[in-house]
Amino acid sequence: MSTSKIGTQNGGQGVSPSFESIHIKNTTINEDAGVELSSHQKVLVGSVLDLFEGNPTLKHLSLWSPNGTFTDPITIATGYNKFAAQWYGLPALFNPIQIQSHSVTSAGNPIEMNLSNKYVVKGIKTGQTINSVVRIHVGQDGKVEKVEDRWNDKLPEGVVSEALRKLNANTVPTFVTVPKDEAEDQKLKAEREKNS
Repeated sequence: MSTSKIGTQNGGQGVSPSFESIHIKNTTINEDAGVELSSHQKVLVGSVLDLFEGNPTLKHLSLWSPNGTFTDPITIATGYNKFAAQWYGLPALFNPIQIQSHSVTSAGNPIEMNLSNKYVVKGIKTGQTINSVVRIHVGQDGKVEKVEDRWNDKLPEGVVSEALRKLNANTVPTFVTVPKDEAEDQKLKAEREKNS
């Protein structure tokens, strides 16, 4: 897979994105036996793990196609404004969000991984762990075209499911701030880190 085209999106330097250049926190990528990700695939997986853990930045979203899609059992968010609002919405509703475990089960396209993630609703301190299969579809340009979050178990009713439903693609952009530039992004990131 060619990654040279991606670098042109990152300041025109022609350099492939890395854990360091995107500021990815989840740099240890667990691969099942027989699964071997390329370095670019590892960057994509690490960035998606960061998003699921409530650590979105504009650099993370630079790895996505502008027409990309995020789907889960209650949401289909297509286009930058909608999927960006989904990711920035997670830390607005949940704190902390903690990945319990992950393992990449396929290095194909889509990349597949099992993910166990614990969400705690802000202010209520009620949490729930959701186990899912995540599929990351990658375009010819090496950018994320689609992320599917396929929950293994039905989400029980309660405060966690209500909070996740608030992240519906049609309502999220009305209450979630997606930063317009790097300065706004850094400010949001600092606030998240201060409150975690």
